[in-house]
Amino acid sequence: MILHTLIEYDVLRLTWWVLLGILLIGFALTDGFDLGTGILLPFVGKGDVERRVAINAVGPVWEGNQVWLILGGGAIFAAWPQLYAVSFSGFYLAMFAILFALIVRPVAFKFRSKREDAGWRQAWDMGLFVSGLIPALIFGVAMGNVLQGVPFRFDGSMQIFYEGSFFALLNPFALLCGLVSVTMLTMHGAAWLQLKTQGPVAERSRAIGSIAALLTAVLYAIAGVLLWKFIDGYHISSIVDPTGPSNPLLKTAELKVGVWFANYQAHPWTMAAPIVGLAGALLAFIGLRARREVATLLASSLSIAGIILSVGASMFPFILPSSLDPRASLTVWDSSSSHMTLFIMLVCTVVFMPIILAYTTWVYRVLWGKVDEKAISEERGHAY
Repeated sequence: MILHTLIEYDVLRLTWWVLLGILLIGFALTDGFDLGTGILLPFVGKGDVERRVAINAVGPVWEGNQVWLILGGGAIFAAWPQLYAVSFSGFYLAMFAILFALIVRPVAFKFRSKREDAGWRQAWDMGLFVSGLIPALIFGVAMGNVLQGVPFRFDGSMQIFYEGSFFALLNPFALLCGLVSVTMLTMHGAAWLQLKTQGPVAERSRAIGSIAALLTAVLYAIAGVLLWKFIDGYHISSIVDPTGPSNPLLKTAELKVGVWFANYQAHPWTMAAPIVGLAGALLAFIGLRARREVATLLASSLSIAGIILSVGASMFPFILPSSLDPRASLTVWDSSSSHMTLFIMLVCTVVFMPIILAYTTWVYRVLWGKVDEKAISEERGHAY
């Protein structure tokens, strides 16, 4: 018996759908507070020392947090090749903007303090702000477009054709989702800065983070109502074989308003995701006002996880719907890699993921504690 047949194809497909969600959440939780800190930087630091306090709050860990982005991109490439092809080609300019921001960020970290000139440092501070804001906004805009359907299709030979434009992505609902992403990560960054800093930086973080937490809850609720009442969802209208070939054109699908909420009716336990997303933001607001540092970070983390999980729960089994040809929509059951590929990837994940988690846990434990403003003023003990 071939080893990979020990796990059924549909189980592997579902497992990798779950793992993709975990990787996205891991990226949002870790690199999310890096991006949020960048967004907050011009507002929480009123002088060079205060801004260096904020920067050093993420300085020792931001590079390691990038591993979740690499793992997520690699998982999409290997486990869902059609998803990778459509999203990375269709969202080309948006991806380029994210890439530009992610290139500016490490350069800003490394070069900001190389000169004493105030203008030099302010320019790199603006680079950190932009490199936090752009990815946060675009990731949310992308998610809003995915929920509405992306303009792509396949021809008879399975060649992909994308017929959208960059500016078409900037539609009202997608921009609303972008704002949810920005406020959500700003809230998370504020929770992290409250934990890692003290004095004026922490106080300003609490004030701005409180507003961001409330906006996250309100905007997320508005987006949910609009999705329920006005946005067409996708529904498979034919019989699908979960172990069948990866050919999206073998099914039929249709659009209907409110369909994205059908899974919540069929499986009420999935309502936990949006409830946690909304309640987590409100608890983060309470935690920020009450100066409960660890509890606030946990609440903001739960909010992020709940919001991301609510998208997955709404769309399942769809991964990337097509607004041009609904039957071309990519689903968990018809857009994955081969049985053998998914199995080999799972074995690698089982081996290496615990190592990554153990190392990450060890790093955060070693670097636990607040940034010392006095040490920064005396130019000792901090990298940036």
